[in-house]
Amino acid sequence: MSWAPQTRQTPVGKWLRNPVATGYTGMALGVFAAFLGIPPFTSRTATWSLIVGIIAIMCGIATVTRGRKRLGLGAIATGIGGIGLGYLATRSSVDNLNIVFNASLIAQTFAFATPLVFAAIGGMFSERSGVVNIGLEGMMLMGAFWGVWGADVGGSWVVGLLVGMAIGAVLALVYAVFAIHLRADQIVGGTAVNFLALGITGYFFFQLYHGNYVSQGVSTIPNIKLPWISGLHFLGPAIGNLNLMIWVSFMLVIASYIVVFKTPIGLRIRACGEHPRAADTVGINVYAVRYGAVVLSGVLAAAGGVYLSDGFGGGTFNDNMTAGRGFIALAAMIFGNWRPAGAFAAALLFGFSSAIALRLQVYSPSASTLFNVLPYVLTLIAVAGVIGRTVAPAADGKPYRKQ
Repeated sequence: MSWAPQTRQTPVGKWLRNPVATGYTGMALGVFAAFLGIPPFTSRTATWSLIVGIIAIMCGIATVTRGRKRLGLGAIATGIGGIGLGYLATRSSVDNLNIVFNASLIAQTFAFATPLVFAAIGGMFSERSGVVNIGLEGMMLMGAFWGVWGADVGGSWVVGLLVGMAIGAVLALVYAVFAIHLRADQIVGGTAVNFLALGITGYFFFQLYHGNYVSQGVSTIPNIKLPWISGLHFLGPAIGNLNLMIWVSFMLVIASYIVVFKTPIGLRIRACGEHPRAADTVGINVYAVRYGAVVLSGVLAAAGGVYLSDGFGGGTFNDNMTAGRGFIALAAMIFGNWRPAGAFAAALLFGFSSAIALRLQVYSPSASTLFNVLPYVLTLIAVAGVIGRTVAPAADGKPYRKQ
């Protein structure tokens, strides 16, 4: 029997001994250091950015010494970058900072990110079940056109949303037949779906609207004004009057996490994507699960398309309106490691980059272009495993044949 004194470990002690916690804390502090010199913060000295950045670097060093080299190096790099960006922010004039970095930037970030969130979560459901859905771009485009058409003909944005989601489900079902039952190459099949959607929307846009913009007066998805927030100094312009679909996207992230990781249905979806033969052995209908997941991905991607045309776009449509957002959503899903929270964070990064690029056009078109390219560079870095290894479901993209 040992009589050695027992020492109780405090929460701070547990945190210091957890390399994952210190690593991600360092990265968060590095980002925070970069923002200390811009609104709503009014500090015009780089001292605070330097202090916070040094703490971030120390967290990164602690993470490296405990065996998490990649995560620790990421925290160190973020800390150094935060110090540099914080210093550059203090060198810029307050007027320029107020133009680029203000409360409305947050609202614009959410607006640009929302269609990506819907499509990325939809792609996550499909790939978690084992089906690669390259056709998200086409399903989003179909939702964008038929959603605004439904709102125009039906006289209500609700009708438009339902019509767009239904069309997305039909197109996803067509793709599912080829990918699941006919076992066609999923990359080629998804690419064909994208071209099919481009042709269908282009043809009907010309037939129904003569290739011009949709007429004015279409019922659009409303904004939700929060009376207890909209009057506040910074939070009001930031989140006090966001579109309904933006709030729905927040709830979608939470709901999808619960469904995928906390329910029997989610367990079946993940089983079909990791080991479909074992799932079939225990009585799970792999075909039915995959069909349901692919159709759900089409519904969600189309909902993002409806927001793009009937929410963000104000009830308008033009040819190829999605402009590659479906592929950006796939990148966000991969960057987020096939998890809802990760995909949401990546979509926010993409949205922030687009919002910044839009504002930087006034000062420097070249800087604007660089910010548009940044998300794709970060995705390549993430896929290469520099920041952290992304691991797809084991059976993702592999057709299943029942025996």
